[in-house]
Amino acid sequence: MNHIVIVGGGTAGVVLAARLSEDPSCEVTLVEAGSAGDTPAELRDGASLPAIAPGHAANWGYRALLQPESDIIVPRGRILGGSSAINGGYVIRARSRDFAGWAQVGGPEWSYESALPLLKKLENDLDFGDRPVHGNQGPLTLRRPPQSGGLAGLFTQAAKELGFPEEQDKNGDSRTIGVGAVPSNIIDGVRVNTAMAYLADARQRDNLRIMGDTRVLRVLIEHGKAVGVETDNGVIDADEVVLAAGAVATPHLLMLSGIGPHEQLATCGIPLVADLPVGQDFSDHPNLSVGWHASIPLVDPAERCAFPSALNFDSSGADGQYPDGDLEVLLSVKPLRLLVNPDLASEPAEGADEYHVMVSLQAPKGRGCMTLVSGDPLTQPRIDYNYLNNESDRQRMRVGVRTAARLLTSASFAAVFRAFASLTDDILGNDALLDEWIGTHLSTAIHLSGSAPIGPVVDGQGRVHGVSALRVADTSILPTVPSRGTFNAAVFIGEFIAHRMSETR
Repeated sequence: MNHIVIVGGGTAGVVLAARLSEDPSCEVTLVEAGSAGDTPAELRDGASLPAIAPGHAANWGYRALLQPESDIIVPRGRILGGSSAINGGYVIRARSRDFAGWAQVGGPEWSYESALPLLKKLENDLDFGDRPVHGNQGPLTLRRPPQSGGLAGLFTQAAKELGFPEEQDKNGDSRTIGVGAVPSNIIDGVRVNTAMAYLADARQRDNLRIMGDTRVLRVLIEHGKAVGVETDNGVIDADEVVLAAGAVATPHLLMLSGIGPHEQLATCGIPLVADLPVGQDFSDHPNLSVGWHASIPLVDPAERCAFPSALNFDSSGADGQYPDGDLEVLLSVKPLRLLVNPDLASEPAEGADEYHVMVSLQAPKGRGCMTLVSGDPLTQPRIDYNYLNNESDRQRMRVGVRTAARLLTSASFAAVFRAFASLTDDILGNDALLDEWIGTHLSTAIHLSGSAPIGPVVDGQGRVHGVSALRVADTSILPTVPSRGTFNAAVFIGEFIAHRMSETR
């Protein structure tokens, strides 16, 4: 029996484990550093994000530099289901042009046309499951929040007031981009992560072993072949190893195992196995929140989805440089204090609640770098995002912030908008002042991709160059960050790599 060890029970890892264990001739061990039990009730609550707080047990809390003088703690899921267990429920597909770009290096299997059967297979779309480009029998159930009332309704009206079209299906194949509902895995108020969706029945299989609270320290490689993993609980032998630990932990493990830039490995005293540019040119979406205060109370305790609506648009306008949209404005209907701690809903805010719309650059030109600083597996790598280090990215973020401000000050919001939390007309009217404001409010959308990309590091099936029996199956392999979020793409990667591995057995 072929024994496959999957490192990381995150968004993609549990998908891979569930699919591979469908074959009774395949023995699968899924190793997760966090808890592998049932998802706690607080993380199932789709109206809150308690695990984004630093120090939460389900959050790795990686320290990173967004810019040279701007550090941040980046939340990543440390629990079965990974970041799908702690995120905002945004499950928008990558666009067809994203797939076309990936196919240029990964092969025709990465084209949108080839990917569509798996995109349909993974989903149970409660709204559009009967349409040709959607599925209605997959493990991951999706639903779009209502758009007709409350803040979502005002947001949609405001976007139309500014001349943006309505995008009825953000997971469809229409060329139209605009304002519309965010397809979500929050169903009847419950955040259904990939572990809940894929492992409910698979857990009972005799050929699937799930090990929680077990941290993998490195891949064991002998004579150019992966033969197992070393963990903090001992060694696990394997016929094949798949790294699905996420776009930070996976490249870190590769480098700790001797696969990476030879200068870094030599500096840290790690014997070289394969000289590959691991961690060298990753991409992610620069992100920030535009805070505002309402003139009337807007908290709706019945609202179970925090991010119901998004506006995607091309910053170049009529020039059409970014037909899939290079900017996104995402509506949050929950004040930050209630996202982190919903128990505060019964307590009045100190002053007025601060609401947010989030602005994200979806097609960044800047690239980040992950650097190994120690051979100690418990020392995290240095993560430099290098956000907004070129004029194009800075200019487009200005467009995003100014567009968000126009939405909030539109006639559609007049009955509820009182004031910005920190933006002023002077800041909005001056590029230098706005750049400074953006720098002090900068964050990340947590969509890191390309830290072990197809082409330089792995092939189109996730196989690591120069090392046999070793693959990568998470967003590390995407050559560029999608022009929408990464959740759907990560689930697709789990399905895709499982399909390719099954074909070769």
